[in-house]
Amino acid sequence: MDDVLVFTSQKREQIRGELVAAAKADSRIGGAAHLGSAALGQLDRWSDIDLALCLAPDADLKQVLVDWTTRLYRDHAAVANYDVRRGDILYRVFLLDNTLQVDLSFWPSNELRAVGAKFSLIFGAAEEPISPPVPDSKDMIGMAWLYALHVRSSIARSRLLQAEYMLSGMRDNVLALMCKRRGVTAVQGRGFDDLTEEEKARAAECLAHSLEPVELKRAFRLTMGALLEEMRCADSGLATKLEGTLNSIVNCLALTE
Repeated sequence: MDDVLVFTSQKREQIRGELVAAAKADSRIGGAAHLGSAALGQLDRWSDIDLALCLAPDADLKQVLVDWTTRLYRDHAAVANYDVRRGDILYRVFLLDNTLQVDLSFWPSNELRAVGAKFSLIFGAAEEPISPPVPDSKDMIGMAWLYALHVRSSIARSRLLQAEYMLSGMRDNVLALMCKRRGVTAVQGRGFDDLTEEEKARAAECLAHSLEPVELKRAFRLTMGALLEEMRCADSGLATKLEGTLNSIVNCLALTE
């Protein structure tokens, strides 16, 4: 069997250094910053590279993207890339052949700033930091009960893979409510493992261990119970108003047994 090519911490930091040097040498880049774990000095074996590059006022974004993309493929053995937009910021995510992820975000001139704690300026100037948006509990509650309706209909129709998908979405919103209550981030599940042992154990009980209808119904019932508990913490009035209806969503599945 061929050896698996996986990046080392040393190789990652070598690539990071080369990219930072290239940014400093590029007159079209007016500033740069470390984002993610590097910004907090919390790198581990599996950390990726996350660099913010701020364009100079007269820089042509399209040409900058072409040149930096060419660099990643030519010099660092990129095998794929994917773009994500956040407002005016473009994140170009690269996958290297050694499995390293390199995120290069391109920021408009005079907009480089910290959005949350994970920001460490390398060169240039940064604008005043802003706080990251705070998720609305009502949005998470609304998405959770919307997923719950689809869990019910999917089980009733014997659409069991769809039921598991909807149940996972419901559970993710319950976990997000737990994270908000604990003051940790829920984005991409990053704070889930920072919950208490009791909360993590409860979340684990909400996992469906098979696609058998009886198992999906068990997990659904526990997930609904966890949702109602979080609702009581986030909005007791809403929890009181909806409790009977939400329990009925789960309980009516017993009529199909």
